[in-house]
Amino acid sequence: MAENEKGDRTIEVFQTRVRQLMYEYETVCKDNDSLLARISDKDAEIEGLKAQVRALEDKVVSLKTARMLSISDGDVERSRKRIDSLIRQVDRCIALLNV
Repeated sequence: MAENEKGDRTIEVFQTRVRQLMYEYETVCKDNDSLLARISDKDAEIEGLKAQVRALEDKVVSLKTARMLSISDGDVERSRKRIDSLIRQVDRCIALLNV
């Protein structure tokens, strides 16, 4: 009977360990599902941020272009004033030569 009790005890220990493994397996599966969901959320967040970066890069290009145009407009006005000033000086010189 001692062998029978020993065999029963071995079976009980085996069953207990199998239940523990099943519980741990379920826990790991839940953790894995949770991590996969987090990865999916982070991937979506990354894609959103990449789209935002692309939009901001486009905006930077547009702002640089606008700034270049505004500088060009200012340069044109400044150049026009300078040319007008030079023309007046040439006219004065011509007037002095005619006297």
